[in-house]
Amino acid sequence: MRTALTDLVGVRHPIVQTGMGWVAGPRLVTATARAGALGILASATMSPDQLRSAVREVKSRTDAPFGVNLRADAGDARERVRIMVEEGVRVASFALAPSKELIAELKDAGVVVVPSVGARRHAEKVAAWGADAVIVQGGEGGGHTGEVATTVLLPQVVDAVDIPVVAAGGFHDGRGLVAALAYGAAGVAMGTRFLLTSDSTVPDAVKARYLAATAKDITLTRAVDGLPHRMLRTEMVAELEGAGRLRSLYRALRRASGFRRISGLSWPGMVRDGLAMRHGKGLSWSQVLLAANTPMLLRASMVDGRTDLGIMASGQVAALIEDLPSVAELVDRIVAEAETARALLAGLAQPHGPGPGPISSPSGV
Repeated sequence: MRTALTDLVGVRHPIVQTGMGWVAGPRLVTATARAGALGILASATMSPDQLRSAVREVKSRTDAPFGVNLRADAGDARERVRIMVEEGVRVASFALAPSKELIAELKDAGVVVVPSVGARRHAEKVAAWGADAVIVQGGEGGGHTGEVATTVLLPQVVDAVDIPVVAAGGFHDGRGLVAALAYGAAGVAMGTRFLLTSDSTVPDAVKARYLAATAKDITLTRAVDGLPHRMLRTEMVAELEGAGRLRSLYRALRRASGFRRISGLSWPGMVRDGLAMRHGKGLSWSQVLLAANTPMLLRASMVDGRTDLGIMASGQVAALIEDLPSVAELVDRIVAEAETARALLAGLAQPHGPGPGPISSPSGV
């Protein structure tokens, strides 16, 4: 299934596994790359040395292209870019829009730049700055997300930019891939669906919690870090939503200290990151401190298996997922379902006569 995305990054299938913190490590990314999709390493929860080691581990297991997700507002973003360039990483993705200068630096080194955005104006900005493609996440997506549904946001962005657009938020199967292509996207990006595979290192008890979730068990809250955050409704979420400001700040400081030890960041470095997070978002200082909760709360669940102490970022699509296939099985299934869906649509059109002919899709399909 060839699209503008597959041509751009050199993968066989227009499917992206997103860079989920504590989840998208070398094992999951390697499995995704081997399956012919684009795997993205999550670097925000790694130190620079850990990032270099993770990149080398993936490269030792597969020759297929893969990418690294970066925090554009991190104080050491340029050091991480240097590591990517030195190690020959094919794709750089960003959770926040990178600067024009950072995009230029990556492109000069031959790296494909694919920022993630949640609004049309952000897509227009990074496209004007030279981004090669953009991932557009609608409000259905897990983790930090916006309020506009994918079915509304996606066509807005497709019509606004002339670079490949990858759809994220609400996708888990081949029907969704075909729907995204019909909107003009060049592929889909999925997080929760790849988290729920046998190649994911997330503990089995945590995966079971996801599989048992219904639509009512997935909530959007600001209690974790002051920003809209979609996750499973757990004991910890209820506790955070009911906690007072002083209690929340005390816990945030404790977890910030723990994350500093794990990540290797200095206190000045964390302050710089906090300032960058605060800029342009209207966050209070208390919310910036609360943002330190996120890495440690995610780690508690995704690494330690403590669903009672951690948070579980989740797209709404978790309510539709019922199994834990391998990544290879999942990608093969999605591609087969997509081909079946396309054949069905073609069959529906035939009884009405030849019509005006096929419509060319911006996705290149």
